[in-house]
Amino acid sequence: MADPAILTVEGDLTALDAIEQELFDGYRRRYSIASMASPHAALTLLERWAADGEPVALVLAAKQLEGMTGPEFLARVRALHPQAKRALLIEWGDLGDREVGTALADAMARGQFDHYLLRPSSPPDERFSVTMSSFLLEWAEVQRSAPHTIHVVGGAWSGRAYELRQTLERCAMPHTFCLADSAQGRDVLAQANAGPDAALPLVLFPNGEALEDPSDEALAVASGTPLEPGASSFDVVIVGAGPTGLSAAVYGASEGLSTLVVDSGGIGGQATSSSLIRNYLGFPLGISGGRLAQQAYEQAWILGASFAFFQEVLALERDGDGLVLDLSVSGRVRARAVILATGASYRLLGIPELDALTGAGVFYGGSSSEAPGMAGRDVYVIGGANSAGQAALHLARWARRVTLVVRGQSLEAGMSHYLVREVDASPVIDVRLGTEVAGGGGAGWLERLVLRDRQSGAEETVPADGLFVMIGAHPHTDWLPATVARDPQGFVLTGAIAEASAAWPLGRQPYPLETTMPGVLAAGDARHSSVKRVASAVGEGSVAVQILHQLLAEDVLPAKP
Repeated sequence: MADPAILTVEGDLTALDAIEQELFDGYRRRYSIASMASPHAALTLLERWAADGEPVALVLAAKQLEGMTGPEFLARVRALHPQAKRALLIEWGDLGDREVGTALADAMARGQFDHYLLRPSSPPDERFSVTMSSFLLEWAEVQRSAPHTIHVVGGAWSGRAYELRQTLERCAMPHTFCLADSAQGRDVLAQANAGPDAALPLVLFPNGEALEDPSDEALAVASGTPLEPGASSFDVVIVGAGPTGLSAAVYGASEGLSTLVVDSGGIGGQATSSSLIRNYLGFPLGISGGRLAQQAYEQAWILGASFAFFQEVLALERDGDGLVLDLSVSGRVRARAVILATGASYRLLGIPELDALTGAGVFYGGSSSEAPGMAGRDVYVIGGANSAGQAALHLARWARRVTLVVRGQSLEAGMSHYLVREVDASPVIDVRLGTEVAGGGGAGWLERLVLRDRQSGAEETVPADGLFVMIGAHPHTDWLPATVARDPQGFVLTGAIAEASAAWPLGRQPYPLETTMPGVLAAGDARHSSVKRVASAVGEGSVAVQILHQLLAEDVLPAKP
């Protein structure tokens, strides 16, 4: 197969030459570079590439082309190459123009293109190159051809193989999955030097290390994040490596606190289910939850935070003035303070015939790793919150039809306005309000769903190839001791609400975010009355560290050992 293509369509030949030069200088060794002035000729070329199965990584187009606009051209590209990234070229003077910004946002909401990109200035234009590289990295991650990809080979889609895929998805790490009897599976097994009796599933790491049917403990060691020998005492232990925990790790480590982050999976938490977050501060082109988590992890690591992945916290208790936590792999660690950033997970459907197909057409949480397998299929997403809308939009890049099933009578009740607009504008997404999934099934893979109208009770059986379930969150707080008070749904009480619960044991008032176990704070989705947004989770992580400094300044926390 030929190198993946980067195609530029621009009627201004001088501008076209400048763009072509930038692309040749930076990408010709790994990509096939093509430039055309006519959008009609470009569509003919794209049709030929589609017929021949040639990969297209990125298509750039000017705002105005011969006989059509750039957005109109890029919308037609999507039908031919749904996995290709598409970007509209704009002028420097367009930045800050409200009318241009509104037009760009509306066109992206309608799915006409994915991003915008400033035309390059006189070469070399490093900003152009950086933006181009980010687009190409997004494409590579979707194709599972990104650098440092982990490969999983299984004997079936379900069972332990599915559990491993879920675990790796929570790590925000690029990974592939294939069956052992496929061509790709045989190739991966050969790379791992696995014999015919190798135990499946097999995990092949980027450094060449291969694990047969690994336990989570073996993954913890292989991931390179076991605790260093003797590392058993920290200023703060953060439980959870989602946006809240990573934010707390960045601020804690950067401000001189010895910091440990523990997570039963990897990094990212529920944020990894967000294929593109467009309203996060500082990322005008949007950023995936996985990419945000990966960058935050690297930031915390370089600032000095320690990490212990694939480890459960088995117990949390007070020992004298300090706190102790028992970890499933690394044993007992001590802490002057603890931040609970355990987040929440999606609730299960509780329909036996569908639960039996988990990993075989029924998926809980995000769609990032499964979306390419939904190409040309009929897919359903259950849920009415932001994550459900983002999943539906991401799946719409591949699926023939996406149906968003919502129990409520409106999307606006639980979804951000910008997402409602994008869902409404998508020609691929249908929305069924006042509806719930009542059943379904299939022979080894999901084949059908039973939808029920909540008002009339009428049921309808529909063909379905994929179901992504996002029906509310359950906080990961069941493991906490009874001294940490929670509401009836399991969310942790903090601050004034904790004091009002009558479980607060001290004479002083609890600090904001402090739980009924003094010195233990809770932040993010696991906290009662928290705002379930990535930006809010990040903000609470930083606030938690500032509260720790107040506790230290007022000698509330024990001294360093």
